[in-house]
Amino acid sequence: MDNVEKDNSLKKYFDENKVDGCFALMNNGTGKITVYNLHRYADSSYLPASTFKIVNSLIGLQTGKITNDSMIIKWDGVKRNVEEWNQDLTMYKAFRVSAVPYFQEVARRIGKDTMEYWLDTLGYAAGPKDTAYRIHSAIDSFWLDNSMKISPAEQQGLVRKLYFDELPFFTTYQDMVKRAMLFENETTYRLSYKTGWGFTEQGHALGWIVGWIEENNHPYFFVLNIESPDHDYDMTTTRLKMLKEILKQLGFFEGKM
Repeated sequence: MDNVEKDNSLKKYFDENKVDGCFALMNNGTGKITVYNLHRYADSSYLPASTFKIVNSLIGLQTGKITNDSMIIKWDGVKRNVEEWNQDLTMYKAFRVSAVPYFQEVARRIGKDTMEYWLDTLGYAAGPKDTAYRIHSAIDSFWLDNSMKISPAEQQGLVRKLYFDELPFFTTYQDMVKRAMLFENETTYRLSYKTGWGFTEQGHALGWIVGWIEENNHPYFFVLNIESPDHDYDMTTTRLKMLKEILKQLGFFEGKM
């Protein structure tokens, strides 16, 4: 991979936070990818967890199961640990608070055959190229239970295509998802991402954060994947903290990139 530059100086962020994992940043202008832990980035696959909301949203919108990003799905009345989930939610809000029940309902409405068709069209979490993707567990949990896995490199490729409206969905729908991913819109930078948090077959906590940072209207695409043997590891704060520390080391947030 001629365009890959390994950066082992980033190892300290993983050590400090007591996690294994990888990080990659693609400079779209040069095509150069800066990577820590190349093997994990390119050759290992993990459950997508809530990063799958990117694809679930797009398929839901394209098939009309989500009419637009303000479509409400009513709360089912079941109290869950995340207080923000315990209410009627629009797609936009559900995406931003990563409400699992909302998108489980979207997946049920899409249905197995249609979901498989779109995953196959996307080549999402693809196995051998001559085999169509098959969902091997429940339609509302296959992205959470390790029956489907995706590599960090594939995740990075997906968000890059989304940014440039290169996925096989109407541009309007790709724009809706991008709007939901924009969390920091500052004068010197814009930071867009989707998080994910799940558990490996070994019961390890697994965290994702995938997306892009724009400085001077120039996009850089990132993927951070971290894993801890501590089942109760605090992914919520650690993912974003690590991402920002790494991006800062790489020269972002100063308005100079």
